[in-house]
Amino acid sequence: MKNSYDAVIIGAGVIGACTAYELSKLGFKTLSLDKLPQAGYGSTSASCAIIRTYYSAFETCALAYEGWHYWKDWSAYLGAGIGSGLKPEDLIQYHNTGCLVAKTEVNDQLKKVCETMDALGCPYEHVDRTAMQQFLPGADTQRYHPAKLLNDHAFGEPTGGDISGAVFFPCGGYVNDPMRSAVNVQYAAQATGATFKFNEEVKEIVQRDGRVAGVLLSDGTEIQTSVVVNVAGPHSSKINTLAGVTSGMKMSTRALRHEVAHVKAPESFNDAKPVVTSDSDIHTYTRPESGGNLLIGSEDPACDEREWVDDPDNYDLDFSDQWKTLVMRLAQRVPDLSIPDTAKGVVALYDVSEDWMPIYDKSDLPGFYMACGTSGNQYKNAPVAGKIMASIIAAEQNGQNHDNEPVQFELKHIKRSISLDFFSRNREINQNSSFSVIG
Repeated sequence: MKNSYDAVIIGAGVIGACTAYELSKLGFKTLSLDKLPQAGYGSTSASCAIIRTYYSAFETCALAYEGWHYWKDWSAYLGAGIGSGLKPEDLIQYHNTGCLVAKTEVNDQLKKVCETMDALGCPYEHVDRTAMQQFLPGADTQRYHPAKLLNDHAFGEPTGGDISGAVFFPCGGYVNDPMRSAVNVQYAAQATGATFKFNEEVKEIVQRDGRVAGVLLSDGTEIQTSVVVNVAGPHSSKINTLAGVTSGMKMSTRALRHEVAHVKAPESFNDAKPVVTSDSDIHTYTRPESGGNLLIGSEDPACDEREWVDDPDNYDLDFSDQWKTLVMRLAQRVPDLSIPDTAKGVVALYDVSEDWMPIYDKSDLPGFYMACGTSGNQYKNAPVAGKIMASIIAAEQNGQNHDNEPVQFELKHIKRSISLDFFSRNREINQNSSFSVIG
């Protein structure tokens, strides 16, 4: 039938595109639907596209290290997609700058992270305060924790002593164009038989005999399928509600408004080594940007109010006081940083779970699957996330009950295997989480 597919993927961001690609390679006839005009147009386009290996749990570190191998050899991941409508000059550029992470009391001087890196065989090196200057010339290494708001009279006042240094992770960096990365994968998926349709909104998850039977679009078109995958980013909670699966989930997702500042880097950075930074003493992260600029994001300190958004199609796109707060916090560490009069950057939504870790799972509705809670922290894992979803769906289709017999997933590049129940919708909140993001 013309409107019949083996699997329908809702959302064509980078993870949705990777899911379509992996399912298609397994022989599924897939259809990707997105209400926006092209792949990666939504929250993917607002990502800082940072690639890193350090997380707060073994499983997430393992995924990230595995994912790094795909970004560093992007053309190999895309395979036959190159040359099938996708030219080499159309590919994204991955800049492997490495990541410099400050040792702070918040991250326990990175002791557990380094132990996890040792267990995974992922390289890193300790950097003392003097050596930090090669990355951050003129850096003020005094402690400023805990973070404060600008109206706090103690903002910008050192709180005693210095940070002890940092850890440099060489396997990390950033992608120059996150939206294009989703388009790259779209072409690769199409080369393997996948179909993508844009400006299409799903209004109903059709169910018959207690399982998924299709989706109904806003124009009244019904598409028949036995598999629906929710990869709708900040809209994921709305899609889960449409499917009626939220009552069967311990873990939920919700859209969170965030701002990223775009500023001119100090001239002293011209001769420095470009690097991604994460600093939980001043609660900011940074990423180099073209033209001698920096992107500055928040690591979500307790003093900052979180702005949850119930309607992801209607939220404030204007910059707030958070923008200046981000820049001023970085200026504590980088005194040469100029504070612009005009705010530039990105205002967008994250899709986050209660413990800020993703849900890669089935649901209580047979045939309905979820890749949710991914905004801000899972861009770097997109190629692996696509493989994870394909593995769970294929196992279920072959009669395995992922709830009772969790899928064991092989990370082929790092030669490790993890149990995918770690990402279950019914997990307990992971108290080891940082409850923050480097987006």
